[in-house]
Amino acid sequence: MSASGSGFGEATAVERVDDGRYEAVLDPGYGILGAINGGYLMVVLARAAVDASPHAHPISTATNFHRVAKPGPAQVIVDSRKTGRTAASALVTLVQDDRPVVDALITTGTLDTAAEPIYAGPPPTPVPPLEECTDLRPPTGGSGFADRVDMRFDRRTMGWLDGTPSGSPEMRAWFRHRDGYEIDAFSLALAVDALPPVALNLGAQGWAPTVELTWHLRAVPVPGWLAVHGTGRLLADGWFDEEVEVRDTTGRLVAQSRQIARVPRTGS
Repeated sequence: MSASGSGFGEATAVERVDDGRYEAVLDPGYGILGAINGGYLMVVLARAAVDASPHAHPISTATNFHRVAKPGPAQVIVDSRKTGRTAASALVTLVQDDRPVVDALITTGTLDTAAEPIYAGPPPTPVPPLEECTDLRPPTGGSGFADRVDMRFDRRTMGWLDGTPSGSPEMRAWFRHRDGYEIDAFSLALAVDALPPVALNLGAQGWAPTVELTWHLRAVPVPGWLAVHGTGRLLADGWFDEEVEVRDTTGRLVAQSRQIARVPRTGS
């Protein structure tokens, strides 16, 4: 269980209270503009799913966000749908105030950490060296998302901060935990939803709530920084998509995701 200011492991811990029933305490430090980050919520759900499964890794997660999660107590319900030798699946629900906040269909499996890829597509545009990137952490510190997650952004994708969006829906950054927690498979659930919305570089402004996000664990990452690459294809009628690839320090693709999200309309 967790409290504000705790490390990533404790902040995302779940406690089993019955068969398929867990309790958690959502850490306010993983909030952005008053809403708990969706990637953080997926970590909590993944920990419960793996605990209830004979397999070690959250291979695929398809998540629907129904309501804004609040800091504090929550329940996690794991409804097993299938358990097999190579994979298991469950519908996992985060509940607050007796209402479902997030649902995720999670498939678990056990990856071979020594497996080599048979095919790997070309890598995306590389993230510049750390010393050439921008740390957006407030100089006074605090208790927000930027104080939990260490991200160094490619300055070429951050023009929206100065009112000069690039016109291309792209974001790139390095990622790690500020508390020293070693990057693992659960960290990837947070990493795929850690970038600012790519729609900001198309002139969008304000909070862009995710409606649905699906992510896949492709390999267990080695310790060290993660390179996070975000792109988009379409912004229309108040909706936009975002695709993210995450690579570890060896350059291996370790996670990928796609989400659909809302952009506030002008005057709404």
